[in-house]
Amino acid sequence: MKSDLFASEHLAEAATFPGMTLQNAKSVKYTVNGEMHARQGSMIAFRGNLQFEHKSQGLGGLLKRAVTGEGLALMAVRGQGEAWFAHEAQNCFIVEIEQGDALTVNGRNVLCFDSTLHYEIKTVKGAGMTGGGLFNSVFTGYGKIALMCEGNPIVIPVAPQEPVFVDTDAVVGWSERLQTSLHRSQSFGSMMRGGSGEAVQLKLEGQGFVIVRPSEATPQKAAN
Repeated sequence: MKSDLFASEHLAEAATFPGMTLQNAKSVKYTVNGEMHARQGSMIAFRGNLQFEHKSQGLGGLLKRAVTGEGLALMAVRGQGEAWFAHEAQNCFIVEIEQGDALTVNGRNVLCFDSTLHYEIKTVKGAGMTGGGLFNSVFTGYGKIALMCEGNPIVIPVAPQEPVFVDTDAVVGWSERLQTSLHRSQSFGSMMRGGSGEAVQLKLEGQGFVIVRPSEATPQKAAN
C-alpha cells in the first residue's frame, strides 16, 4: 500500500528514551517507565502495559477546584509503554522546568507533565476576585510539561520598568517571579458609553516572560 500518509513525518517510531517528545505540532508522545500525569480524556492512543487512573487531588485540591473552577482534572498513567496525548487539535509545546524554577499556567492549557513536577492551584496575587476571579496552577520541581494553545502562542519578555498588560482570557502562563495586579484601561466615561471590551487587564512586572494565545476564550471554551 502506498500513500503520502505513510511518510516519515507521520510515522510513530519506536522510543529510544523515556519521557515526552513532540509527535507533531498537535500531539505529544510520552514513553512511560513508571508514572506520569495527563489531562483527563487527552489520551488518543497507547501501546504497551499501561494503566490509566483518576488522580486524586486530595480534599484541599477538590475544594479549590470547586471554588475556583480551575479546570485541571488529571489522570495518572502507570506502567511501561508509549502513549500519545492531544486535545482538540491544539498546538503543543514542551517546557523543561529546572530545580528552582516556577511556572504559573492556566489549567486549560495543561496537557501532560512529568510526575517529578508538583502543582498547586493559587490565587493570582493582586487580582482578588474581580475579573471573574483569577486562579492558576503553579508548577515547581523539575521535569517537563506539555502545554497546548489554540494557534501559535506569543512569548513576551517582561523587564523592569517595562510592564506588560495582557487580556485575562488570552493569557496562557508566565514566570512565577513576576508581580501581578489588575489594571483598568477604560475610563468611567467610556464604560457609560458602552465600553471598549477591554476594561481590565492583568499587569505583569519584574523580570521574566508571559505567554499569550492569539485569541480570547469564548464562554463555552472557558467553561470547559
